Amino acid sequence: KLCGYLQKLSGKGPLRGFRSRWFVFDPRRCYLYYFKGPQEPLPLGHLDIASACFSYHQPEAGAAAAGDEPAAFEVHSPGGAVAVLKAATRQDMTYWLQELQQKRWEYCNNLDAAKRDSRTSPTPSDFSKGLVAKDNPGTTVSQNASAERARNILAVETSPTDLVGEQAASQPAPVQASAINFSLKQWSAEIKNSMSSLRKGNNENRKSVFYTTEEWELLDPTPKDLEDSMALEEKRKHLAEGNKGRRLTSSAFPFDFGRIPHKARRPLKDMIGSSKNRNSSDSSPTEWCSGNGNRLVSELQLKYQSQQEELEKLKKDLLSQKELVRLLQQTVRSSQYDKYFASRLCEGVPKDTLELLHQKDDQILGLNNQLEKLNLEKDSLQQEVKNLKCKVGELNERLGMLMETIQAKDEVIMKLSRQLSECEDSTSSQSGAINSPTATCVNKELQELDRLKDNLQGYKTQNKFLNKEILELSALRRNAEAREREWQAKYTSLEAKLCQIESKYLILLQEMKTPVCSEDQSPAREVITQLLEDALKAEPSEQPEQAFFKPHLVSEYDIYGFQTVPEDDDEEKLVAKSRALDLRSLSLSENREISTGVKWENYLASTMNREMMRCVELKNLIRSGIPHEHRSKMWKWCVNLHVKKFKDSAVPGYFQTLLQKALEKPNPASKQIELDLLRTLPNNKHYSSPTSEGIQKLRNVLLAFSWRNPDIGYCQGLNRLVAIALLYLEQEDAFWCLVTIVEVFMPRDYYTKTLLGSQVDQRVFKDLMSEKLPRLHAHFEQYKVDYTLITFNWFLVVFVDSVVSDILFKIWDSFLYEGPKVIFRFALALFKYKEEEILKLQDSMSIFKYLRYFTRTILDARKLTAIAFGDLNPFPLRQIRNRRTYHLEKVRLELTELEAIREDFLRERETCVEKRDLISDDEEDS
Repeated sequence: KLCGYLQKLSGKGPLRGFRSRWFVFDPRRCYLYYFKGPQEPLPLGHLDIASACFSYHQPEAGAAAAGDEPAAFEVHSPGGAVAVLKAATRQDMTYWLQELQQKRWEYCNNLDAAKRDSRTSPTPSDFSKGLVAKDNPGTTVSQNASAERARNILAVETSPTDLVGEQAASQPAPVQASAINFSLKQWSAEIKNSMSSLRKGNNENRKSVFYTTEEWELLDPTPKDLEDSMALEEKRKHLAEGNKGRRLTSSAFPFDFGRIPHKARRPLKDMIGSSKNRNSSDSSPTEWCSGNGNRLVSELQLKYQSQQEELEKLKKDLLSQKELVRLLQQTVRSSQYDKYFASRLCEGVPKDTLELLHQKDDQILGLNNQLEKLNLEKDSLQQEVKNLKCKVGELNERLGMLMETIQAKDEVIMKLSRQLSECEDSTSSQSGAINSPTATCVNKELQELDRLKDNLQGYKTQNKFLNKEILELSALRRNAEAREREWQAKYTSLEAKLCQIESKYLILLQEMKTPVCSEDQSPAREVITQLLEDALKAEPSEQPEQAFFKPHLVSEYDIYGFQTVPEDDDEEKLVAKSRALDLRSLSLSENREISTGVKWENYLASTMNREMMRCVELKNLIRSGIPHEHRSKMWKWCVNLHVKKFKDSAVPGYFQTLLQKALEKPNPASKQIELDLLRTLPNNKHYSSPTSEGIQKLRNVLLAFSWRNPDIGYCQGLNRLVAIALLYLEQEDAFWCLVTIVEVFMPRDYYTKTLLGSQVDQRVFKDLMSEKLPRLHAHFEQYKVDYTLITFNWFLVVFVDSVVSDILFKIWDSFLYEGPKVIFRFALALFKYKEEEILKLQDSMSIFKYLRYFTRTILDARKLTAIAFGDLNPFPLRQIRNRRTYHLEKVRLELTELEAIREDFLRERETCVEKRDLISDDEEDS
C-alpha cells in the first residue's frame, strides 16, 4: 500500500508554507488522497494521478540560497493546478515519484480496455469476489516493447525510509517549519474530523473528567497503635467489673465525650503580626563583616545557638505537657463513660447495648489516638520541610557564587585565547606570506569541484526521470486528447437516444406483425417479417478495435450472468430485447450523473484509516445502490455485522468441518438438494449446466447449512438465496449470508415444513396494504383477487426471479444492511408503482394475469427506491413485529383446529366401513 508522510505547500500570503499531511494512494480511481493525520476519517482533498504529470520543484532564489526544499516535486493537474509536495529526504522523493509513475502507467493502460464495454464486464477492482468476479480475469493491453525497455532503462533504483508505507502511521509526523497546521480551504473537513475524533474519544472512554486512576484506601493502624488500644480495652473492662454493684445517681448523657477541645480563634491582626514576627525571626539576615566586626559576629552566633537550645527544651516540655493533658483527658473521659454505663446498667439497659457502646467508644478512642499521632507526625514533617528549604536556599547561594567564579574564569580564558591567536597570526603571516595565495586557490578549486560533481549527479537523476516522464506522457496521452473526450460524451448521449428509438421501433414492429387480413400476403408483411428477423438476429463477433467504436447495445448476458434475451419464444424474445434496451438507456443516463459514484468513493476514502461503522450516511448510500465494483466488499461487511456473535462462538474452520461431515455422511436433505441444483437459476450462466462452477459451490453451501440447522435441513427457496449470494461472495461468506437471512433476519419457522412464518408475513402484508394503499386493497377485495399467491414467493426468496436484475441487487443491498423490513417496503412500492394500471383492470382474470408479470416491466430502480424509502414513510419496525405476534397466534390456532379436524376424520374413517377406502394426499404420496 502506497502511503506515507509528505509536506504539501498550501495557504496564501503570510500563511503560505509547507504543512505535514498523510497521503494514501487509492488504486480504484488512481487518486492520491491526503489527510491531516493517519487516524483522520475524512480526507482534506485528493490529486488525480491518472491525468497528472510530475516535475522537480525549482525553489525561489532566497530558498535556494538557504538550501531549503531539497526534496520537493510538483504534481501538475489538467486544469492547470500545481501541487507542490516535499519529502523528508531526496531518497523518499525519488521513491514517491517512481511509484506514482508506475501506478499511473498501470491504471491508464488498463483503463481503455475496461471502458470498452462497461455493462458486459465488471469494473476491475481489488474487492471483487464471487462468481461475477471470475467473469473478468483481467484485461491487459499489449504494450510497446521498445517503450517498456526504455522505461526499465530509465528507472532509478531506490528504497523508501521509515516515513513511507503502512508502518509510517505509527511514526510521529515530521516537524515542519510552519507552526500552523490547519487548512482554511478544507475547513469543513477539518471540523468533521475534529468532531469524529471527539465522538471516538467519548466512545472509548466514557469516564467523567474528574475520574482518576488512583485508588483511595483506609490506612491500617500500626502495631503499636493496636497494642495501645488493646491495653486501654483491658483496663476499661476491669473498671467496668469493679463498678457493677454500685448505684449511680447521674442520669444525664455526656454528649461531649470524645470531643477534641477546639482552639480559640485569634484576631486576624494578631495572626498577621505573629506571622511577621516569626518570619522576621526565622529569616533574620546575617551580616558579614571584616576586621573588628568578627568579634561581634562570633558573639551573635553564640547567642543564637543558646537561644536555639533553649527553644528546643521548651518544645520538649510543651510536648510532654501535651501528652500529660491527653492522658488526663482520657482518664476523665473513661471515668465519665464508666459512670454513665454503670448507671444505665442499673436502670435496666440491656447488656448487649452497653457492650456495643463500649466497643464503639474504644474505636473512637483508638481513632482519636491515631489522629493525634498523625498530627504530631505532620508537625514534624512540616519542620523537616522548613529545614530542607533553608538548606536549599543556602545551596542556591553557594551555586550563585560558584557560577560567578566560573564566569570570571571564562572571561580570563577568552582573553588569553585571543592574545594567543593574535600572536600565532602574526608569526604565521611573517613566515608564510608567499605560500598562502596558492593554498587558498587550491582549496577553493577543490570545493568547487566537489560541488560540481554533486550537481552533475543530481542533474543525471533528474534527466533520467524527466526523460521517462516525457516517454510515458507521450504514450499515455496519444489517444486521450480533449477532442476525443468530447466525442465520447456525444457518443454516449447518442447511444442512449438510439436505444430508446430502437425500443419503440421493436414495439411498433410487434404491433404491425399482428395480422389484419389473414387471407392476403402483402409485400409490406414480408418486409416487416424480415425486419423482425434482423432485429432478433444475434450480433456477429467483431474485432476488438471495431467493437471499441461500434455501440454494443444488448449482449447475451448481463454483468450478473443472467440471460438478457430468451431462446424459446420469438414473441417473448422481442419483449425481452425491448426491455434490455430500455435498461441500457436508463443505465447510460445514470452513468452521466456521477454524483452517487463520487459519494461512494469519498466515503470509502474516509474509511481507509478507520473501521467502517453503521451510520445514517452509509444507510443512505446503500439505499441508493452499492456500485458493482464495491458490492463484494460491502456485502461481506454487512453479513459479518449480523453474524459476528455466531462466528465468534464458532470454532476455527467451522464451515469446512460442516462441509466435510456432509460429504462423508449424507443426510435426508441431500437428495432434494441434488434435485434442485439445476432448477435454481437456469437463466444464469453460472448455474446453467452441471459442470458450471456455481453448481458445486451451491451444493457445498446448502449441504453445510443442512448440517448446521437440522430443524430446517433444506427448503425450496434456500437454493436461490445462496445462488444470489455466491455471485458476489465466496463459499464461506455465502454460507454465513444464508445464516444471516434464516437465523437472524427471518422469524422462526419461516423455512420449516409448515412455512408458518411465511404465512404470518402474508397476513401482515395484507394489513400494510390496507393501510398504505387502501384504494388498491379495496380493488383487490372487490374482485376477490388473492394477491398473496404472487407475493408469497417475493418474501420467501427476496424477489429472486421476480424483478429485473438491476433492481434485484439494489433490493439485496438494502436488505443485507437493514433486514426484513426492506422486503415489505419494496413489495408495497411495486404495487404503488403500477397502482393506476392495476386500477384500470375490471375483472379478476385480467388482474391476476397482470400480477404474474407486471414486476418485470418495472425498470426504473431510482423511482422505485424513492417510493420505497420516501413515499411509504413512516414505516416503523415495531409495528411489523406487533402484527407478526398477533397473526402468529391466529395462524397457530387455525393450524390446531385443522389438526383436530384431521384427527376426527381419521377416527371416523376407521369406524365407518364406507370411508375406509378414502385416503389423503399425504398418504397417497407416501
